[in-house]
Amino acid sequence: MTETGIPGVRPWEKPFATHAGVRRLVAAAVAAPSVHNTQPWRFRRVDDATLDLYADLDRLLAVTDPLGRGLGISCGAALLNLRLAIRMTGHEPRVLALPDPGDRPDLLATVYAAPGAPPDPDECLLHDMIPHRCTNRFPFDGRPLPKDVLAHLIAAAHAEGATLLLVKGETVRRVLDMVAAADDTLAADAAYRAELAHWTRPGTGADGVPGDAFGPRPRHGGLPMRDFGLSGTRRAHGRRGDFADFEADPQLAALFTRGDGLRDWLRAGQALQRVLLTATAHGVAASMFSQPLDLRPPPHRGDQAGPFGHLQMLIRFGYGPPAPRVPRRPVFEVLDRWEDHCV
Repeated sequence: MTETGIPGVRPWEKPFATHAGVRRLVAAAVAAPSVHNTQPWRFRRVDDATLDLYADLDRLLAVTDPLGRGLGISCGAALLNLRLAIRMTGHEPRVLALPDPGDRPDLLATVYAAPGAPPDPDECLLHDMIPHRCTNRFPFDGRPLPKDVLAHLIAAAHAEGATLLLVKGETVRRVLDMVAAADDTLAADAAYRAELAHWTRPGTGADGVPGDAFGPRPRHGGLPMRDFGLSGTRRAHGRRGDFADFEADPQLAALFTRGDGLRDWLRAGQALQRVLLTATAHGVAASMFSQPLDLRPPPHRGDQAGPFGHLQMLIRFGYGPPAPRVPRRPVFEVLDRWEDHCV
């Protein structure tokens, strides 16, 4: 083990100087969560110390995410992973968000790796959690999260310029009713069902949500978990009648940013991923609710923010069984080629 925290990495070597270095860093980035596991990102090496992050607009969910909010959050989560991976090399990631919005609106961030100090223990821990974090759509056992764990989750969001607010008391049921109503509205839309079917297709693809990650259906109208079996995919996987009792008192939190544009969505994604990695480090499982946000009309971007800003994600926390990991596209599919003199 070197002082950088990664075996074989020399602290004086620029992170993107070799094919192996680039692959290692991009592999960490693409382990991030994304809406319907669309993985809507691409990466391009600029030089030995610089990498560009692009939105893959071919993977934009036209029905569910027409504004690109979910795409921006997904790419923000990948950006956080990339930053942590760069820190493991003993460099400091300097991020320029939306460097060319006029000519290249799909260029979301340019990341420059400057010489820095070795990573601290907290950074190493979060980086180590990247391959272990996964969305858990299964029932949790109802145990409350300790106060110190909740404090760490709140601090994780704050570190990325976002606010994580715990949802308590009667507000929990009102929020869940709102999610359920939005889910019913989406399910009634044929275009939504078709889009969902595309990303839940059977097989062994490298993207989308596979059947074993759907989770069971909540019994007796419990939690309004998104039903990935609307298209019949659940039947194809033999899971049509798979019901279970979910926790009676879900532990919810809401993630807010001050603004509601692309720059804020990138910030929300970085905050979300730092929260999820922190939860993973504490043995806490998590899943997300975004259905009400999927219904927001385009004029929403001009709406006045609430006291905490704009809601970007609802997160469910708890303790549950291990969840299956979803597939990832290989690095070569998301990384643009560069000149062959890089070895």
